[in-house]
Amino acid sequence: MAKKHLVIVESPAKAKTIGKYLGKDYEVKASMGHLRDLPKSKLGVDIEHDFEPVYQPIRGKEELISELKKAAKSSDTVYLATDPDREGEAISWHLKALLNLDDEKAKRVTFNEITKKVVSESIKEPRAIDQDLVDAQQARRVLDRIVGYQLSPLLWKKIRRGLSAGRVQSVAVRMVDDREKEIQAFEAQEYWTLDADLTDEATHKTFEAHYYGKDGKKVEPASGEQVDGIIADIGDKSFTVTNIKRTDKQRSPSLPFTTSTLQQEPAEIVRQLVGGVFMVGQVACHHGQRNDAASAGRNSGFRRIRTGRCPLRDTGLGPCRRQAGRSCSSPRLWSGH
Repeated sequence: MAKKHLVIVESPAKAKTIGKYLGKDYEVKASMGHLRDLPKSKLGVDIEHDFEPVYQPIRGKEELISELKKAAKSSDTVYLATDPDREGEAISWHLKALLNLDDEKAKRVTFNEITKKVVSESIKEPRAIDQDLVDAQQARRVLDRIVGYQLSPLLWKKIRRGLSAGRVQSVAVRMVDDREKEIQAFEAQEYWTLDADLTDEATHKTFEAHYYGKDGKKVEPASGEQVDGIIADIGDKSFTVTNIKRTDKQRSPSLPFTTSTLQQEPAEIVRQLVGGVFMVGQVACHHGQRNDAASAGRNSGFRRIRTGRCPLRDTGLGPCRRQAGRSCSSPRLWSGH
């Protein structure tokens, strides 16, 4: 007997988890990303007719498309549950066209987090596909294609084959070039700093002091002769501390990693390349998913590799606050989201 509802997500791992949450009336399948795209062998954009894109099924995914068509045909409702961004919205739009789904049968749902509560609530509140998001993704894709297909051959000719350039790389090269011109045009100016090691007569403790200026006015020495003049002016005079300023600084714990910060942190600390970072992340993510099956997710700390957001939900904050209350004598709990 066919299941009543079909849910299509992008990731097979996500499909497995969501399938457990929704139960036996739902069949959850993965699209493995895009199933339809611009052709690789030609521009695929009709520039003469309002930049109309020409899509075709991606080579090698025919069997998956056929499988999804069969499952959609035998289901009462098809929930398009791709990622909640413009790329995911476009994938849902392409799926609707490929599977020949009408508006009544095709329902768009998004899961902002993969928890039983959110998945169960979201499936009850379907909506139509957001055409504005789809158009935004199409504009991005078309611009990529137009710029890349005309600029990349120039790189092959001038530098080496295999390089690609698009809307991002071409602008980035311009920014690097502008910055290089600024560096070359920079005129170096000499400057000096003056520091002194002072000793407290009462405690005999030594501390470092930085020369600020004279008569309350800031002075920045521009030559060795000027520094020598300042030292001669000071001579053997004694120093007096006239004011001590104390400030309290509050430091909050770091937020969970996003895609960009996950790349930046290892690069800055251990000079780890981006590819290596994501390889470690993939292993951690799979480890967390295996633990999900064995212990309901209690041991999984790495759940999503690529994300630009790090929302903290009550379902996660509640246990954290309770644990802090048990572990600390007087915990200072963050009240924000």
